[in-house]
Amino acid sequence: MFESYQQTEAFFDSRKSLGIKPGLDRIYSLLDLLGNPQTKIRAIHIAGTNGKGSTVQFIKNALQANGFRIGVFSSPSLTGLTGHVGIDDTFISEEVFLDLCNEIYPAIRQLDNRNMSPTEFEIITALAFLFFSKTVDIAIIEAGMGGREDTTNCFTPALSIITNVAKDHTQFLGESLKEIAYHKAGIIKKHVPVILGEMELEALEVMETEIHDKKTKSYQLGDSFTYKLAEKIAGTQQFSWRKDNELHMLSVQILGEHQVKNASIAFMALKLLSETGLKVNTNKSIEAIKSTRVPGRFEIIQHNPIIVLDGAHNPAGIDTFLQTVTVNYNEKPKHLIFSAFKDKDLETMLNKLSGYFETITVTTFQHPRAASAEDLYRLTQAETKRIATDFKTAIKQIDPSDGNYFITGSLNFIAQVREYLLSHN
Repeated sequence: MFESYQQTEAFFDSRKSLGIKPGLDRIYSLLDLLGNPQTKIRAIHIAGTNGKGSTVQFIKNALQANGFRIGVFSSPSLTGLTGHVGIDDTFISEEVFLDLCNEIYPAIRQLDNRNMSPTEFEIITALAFLFFSKTVDIAIIEAGMGGREDTTNCFTPALSIITNVAKDHTQFLGESLKEIAYHKAGIIKKHVPVILGEMELEALEVMETEIHDKKTKSYQLGDSFTYKLAEKIAGTQQFSWRKDNELHMLSVQILGEHQVKNASIAFMALKLLSETGLKVNTNKSIEAIKSTRVPGRFEIIQHNPIIVLDGAHNPAGIDTFLQTVTVNYNEKPKHLIFSAFKDKDLETMLNKLSGYFETITVTTFQHPRAASAEDLYRLTQAETKRIATDFKTAIKQIDPSDGNYFITGSLNFIAQVREYLLSHN
């Protein structure tokens, strides 16, 4: 048993050695020992290569504005272990986390003794379900990786959402869009409606097969519902949202057309939830979506000089990041700081980034999967590439008089940078 939060941190660190183990046997066994809390909540399940975090926040804020108590399970966390489990506008406290760990620990020990040791992510997923079963009206569960064999795929949701399909985690999910889509489609459940974002035909065909097999209804962005960009007013993106004869004007504060797509998907989710009997006021939802900001997603973390953080952690994310940079920041010199996990498609990501920035500084961060600064420097073909032995050194080298700075790469990297910048401002 644990006497302090610091002991729980050490315990979770020790479970990292178990690595990533796809499959659902361990999580089902752990939840069963805990009384199957996942069956006692109304929840939304969301998967997708990119856009999950923003879509979650749009839905969460809108439901909260309508008076519901909302739980959010997300990964990776930008604020340590407790940052995986949110409730309304806060994360659970260290004290509550400690109590939950002590409640779960006997079940963990039973599985350890059966040679079914649950991983770090499996334990924190079970902890989240246990907490939500006692505290929230609705939970939003973000898939960790893929979907079909992802640890979070252990409950029947009220609604499933798949934001998009692109190449990422190829060593686990496969090299082709068809293989990756197969994993994402695994969160589609029998008779549970699913919302799909825009996706290529190869991925869409896999989704349609799964939807047919599960005898459920689907709603796809660009088909069942659409958006149309309007003008930018005072730093917000205006757009119209349409489904059949229903038309609404919405806006988002976060830059990038991809965020309009995420908000459109979120608004569709709110419409479907209202059809199930949930009292969701459209005007309250629109206002909440407008006011939403998402940490680490094209977030302006500092203004003098401008420093933007964006968790573009795969090639598709880099494309979206670059599109947003070029549309909104072409007046001043642009500088980039980059780091990512070594198992990502680093060469493709770095090649895409080359040519857009006056300087590209590659660096590293504290994580077993972090690529070394030396490897990133070797991989990038940028003529103005630089190297910093760690990200704090790279940040200290920022020149306030020399334009705008962008920091991108894996979300764990962005989380560490964000914490450092906030603590030093």
